[in-house]
Amino acid sequence: MSNDLTRSPVRQDLNVEKVKQHDSDVPRSLLRSIFIIVTCTAAMVVNIANTSSVSISLPTIERDLNIKEEQLQWLVSAYSLSSGCLLLFFGRLADIYGRKKAFMIGTLCQVAFALGCGFAHSVVTLIVLRAFQGIGAAATVPSALGILAHAFPPSKMRSIAFATFAAGAPVGGAFGMIIGGILTQISSSHWRSPFYLVAVMSALTGISGMISFDADVISTEAVDWIGASLVTVGLVLIVFVLGQGQVASQGWKTPYIIILLIVGIIMVLLFLLWERYLEQAMDDPSRTPSTWTPPPLMRLSLWTRAKGRMAVILIIAFLNWCGFISWSFWVQLYFQNYLLLTPVHTMLRFIPLFIVGCLCNVFVAMFVAKLPLVIFAVSGTLLTATAAILFAVIDPTATYWAFCFPATVIVVFGADFVYSSGTIFIANNALPQERSVAGALFQTMTQLGVAVGLAVSTLVFNIVVKNESADIGVTVNSAGTNAPRSAQLKGYRSAQWTCASFALMAALLAAISLHGVGIVGDKKSTNHTDSNQTIAVGPESLDG
Repeated sequence: MSNDLTRSPVRQDLNVEKVKQHDSDVPRSLLRSIFIIVTCTAAMVVNIANTSSVSISLPTIERDLNIKEEQLQWLVSAYSLSSGCLLLFFGRLADIYGRKKAFMIGTLCQVAFALGCGFAHSVVTLIVLRAFQGIGAAATVPSALGILAHAFPPSKMRSIAFATFAAGAPVGGAFGMIIGGILTQISSSHWRSPFYLVAVMSALTGISGMISFDADVISTEAVDWIGASLVTVGLVLIVFVLGQGQVASQGWKTPYIIILLIVGIIMVLLFLLWERYLEQAMDDPSRTPSTWTPPPLMRLSLWTRAKGRMAVILIIAFLNWCGFISWSFWVQLYFQNYLLLTPVHTMLRFIPLFIVGCLCNVFVAMFVAKLPLVIFAVSGTLLTATAAILFAVIDPTATYWAFCFPATVIVVFGADFVYSSGTIFIANNALPQERSVAGALFQTMTQLGVAVGLAVSTLVFNIVVKNESADIGVTVNSAGTNAPRSAQLKGYRSAQWTCASFALMAALLAAISLHGVGIVGDKKSTNHTDSNQTIAVGPESLDG
């Protein structure tokens, strides 16, 4: 091994048998291990339910608070904006100051601001509190991923843990939509009730984590505040522009939209250059420690792990979420705005998605140690693309069972297969001290996928509807309410072709780049120990 590799801190970390270890390895019972998995999964359930429960309550909130339609989207977007753009920052804080501590702070934020939302009486107050709620999610989700990776070394139990965690997404979606819809309709508090329920769930999750999680191992590393500021501001501006570009006064030509997009991109580029500088400084054996050169928030070399396949799985997650979430968005609008179904009837048509989503993660837990990663990635993304194609060629007069049901059954395969197997792959290739930030990076890519997918598919929808309407002599108004039904149908179909294109690109990338990865799960059983030990990982583990 060359001298420079020998001196590299990364290589030193990779070749040690034990990075840090408690004074004694205290046995952890199977029951406690199960509680760790359930608690982390509950955090994901709360995170997703925070969005789906509000989405189903939007019409009621709109009437109760007299909210303008263009403001309504921010009740959902404010949460996604803050949670998605702060993931990397809080993931790094969790790795440094302790994942259990970060998790507890996150759940406390969820409890406090969910209650605040329940008592809000103005739209501005509600939007601000929703943004603070998202900060709680930004702390809990990467912490939970890091906690699972730390608690369960590569083994069958790790596969089960990550598959169960991924199942929290469909469970949270179903729970939020179904229970949120019922509470909004039958409770005296109406739309406020789901917020109270989320507060209770968050409190129970926090209590369970306090009892079951392993003790934190605190690092003495400094925080890269410059990098955190650059990436957070950059992502906030980009995600804001992607969500606001279509509804701005002049659309994408609005001056402030163009300026903010340029500034956001520049900030992200500066972040990447700054992280590269810090990583090179860290790997320089002659460097003098300085507060101006802390460890990077995110090592750019993280993207090149496993011969660059780390970057591939992150891009696949991005593309798949572009297609999957956009599919869900346009299908809901198709059901309610084109077929004129009620929210409850729409919710009922999505139930197969939630059921199959849970079964997908059971399948991953059973077979991730038997099937190569490429099988999960390619098959899942192809099925998601097929679901979008079914809606792209849908016949509105056909029965639900002809197009909608099969599409709803198969669309979730991509999200669950990619998320479960992808997070296991990332946990296996991340260093012990960067597991939360690695999980946060995966989450950030999915959140960016949501923003980009919705922006692109919305742009396609609007252009097609406008052009189709113009062909038959109709000028569409700003709200699009006078668009002919034939033009609307063409727009919905075109949006779904866009969703299919994203998923097909993910499938193609997976087939080309992941064929040599092999199996990411592990058949070994694991000892339930309360330790910070890691398996010995050589350079070949991360390069092959």
